[in-house]
Amino acid sequence: MAKKRPQTKAKRPQLDDAEVPVVGAREPCPCGSGRRYKACHGRSAAQATTALVQRPFEGLPGECDWVALRELVPAATVGLTLRDGLPEGVPSVTLATVLPMAWPALRRDDGSVLLGLQNDTASGDISRDLADTLAQALTAPPGTPVQGRRAPADGPRLQDLLASEGAFEPEVHAGFEFWVPDPDNATPEVTASLERANAAAIPTVRLRSVDAAYWCETPDKNHLRWVMPHEEERLLDALARLHAAGRSSLGEGTRLVGSFRAHGLTVPVWDLPSEVTAQDIEKPAAEFAERLAEALAADSPLTHDERRARGGLTNRQVTLS
Repeated sequence: MAKKRPQTKAKRPQLDDAEVPVVGAREPCPCGSGRRYKACHGRSAAQATTALVQRPFEGLPGECDWVALRELVPAATVGLTLRDGLPEGVPSVTLATVLPMAWPALRRDDGSVLLGLQNDTASGDISRDLADTLAQALTAPPGTPVQGRRAPADGPRLQDLLASEGAFEPEVHAGFEFWVPDPDNATPEVTASLERANAAAIPTVRLRSVDAAYWCETPDKNHLRWVMPHEEERLLDALARLHAAGRSSLGEGTRLVGSFRAHGLTVPVWDLPSEVTAQDIEKPAAEFAERLAEALAADSPLTHDERRARGGLTNRQVTLS
């Protein structure tokens, strides 16, 4: 029988985790363990990059509207304020739901920056990936799009680059004409992309009476999608109380049909008759907000009927992200 080779213990790491530099996956780990980087400190670095951040926009002004623009609104823009001010040669930074050819960002000829929100991101932290794209766009040559990439695991997030205070007021557009300030000089590719995007856009309006609520029109019926900041379990309890009491609608012919989950927040959805416009729903939405505040303040156990209503709402949840 062949002799067994004596087992040797790997060398103990000689560096703290924070001091270990990044090397090739198959190279020896710089910590001194004797293992390859991918099986040692490279594993934790990869996990840090791919770990899903449940609420990537938490802490930003208008978190609920960030979620809406990411998942629900076809065409919208909003000006962004940088924490350290605008760099020289960059007159403005604007967040946009979508950019031509799904570019992650664009540095326009005049130096202004457009940052696309609805693009696929390379890691589990949308905020870090968007911050990396924004940082690239701020230094890109004018007149060029910026491609996305996997952001460094220790790179800044949007919360580090954007001002922590101030209004976040999206402007919803009927189409994507904001892409091309000078349509006569747009390239054929951009023009074709604009036509496709406009054909697919669903008419959408942001309500003024409440925060982060968006009316939209579809061929068969209209909808109200309302991104809410409340903790999910507490919100579902409150909605169940109202639903069981027959107080969850927004008027005749409307009904609460379920909710979305998106980026750590809950988005209740109402079906509306096709003749109900955004203006028609402003007052009912404001009145519902008052009823919801009362229901959120209640702390008594749910009744049998309320538990049944809650179960129905839970069964009709759809996770978007």
